[in-house]
Amino acid sequence: MTQLDGVIRHVERLVVWLAAAGACIILVQMVWISYGVFTRYALNAPDRMVTEATALLLFPVAFAGLAYALREDAYPRVTMLTDRLPATGRKIVALVNLALMLGVGMFLATAAGNATIRAFNSGSSSEILLWPRWIFWAPGALSLVVFTIYAVLRLARVALTPSEEM
Repeated sequence: MTQLDGVIRHVERLVVWLAAAGACIILVQMVWISYGVFTRYALNAPDRMVTEATALLLFPVAFAGLAYALREDAYPRVTMLTDRLPATGRKIVALVNLALMLGVGMFLATAAGNATIRAFNSGSSSEILLWPRWIFWAPGALSLVVFTIYAVLRLARVALTPSEEM
């Protein structure tokens, strides 16, 4: 095992924990929405916070499993053409694919990081809950930064792997 493989293994542990955190957020949303439906229709006393809270939690949930999907090779792709390429061609396609993922990840991580910092510095809060907005931005930004780091590591692994082993 190389040093790169060891670093990837450590980052993959964080990737799994982020995906688990995303699953926990989904459970919180599910319970909170169910509570909101119950209070609205059974008790005729709607919860004003449920809509805003679950909407604000969508951002961290959207990106919490991004790196995990990369780890599990769960992104959709069409392999009809790439399966017919020689080993070197498949490696080039894999490198281009990971480079594109890295570029998108870097853009989104930068945008989310900037939004988190701006929300923190401005002290802005949600309209109904009055919770600081940066609390909702930070987990998504962290997930995107981890995705970007993981994409760099996976790109390095593919670049260093001989074409014949791909």
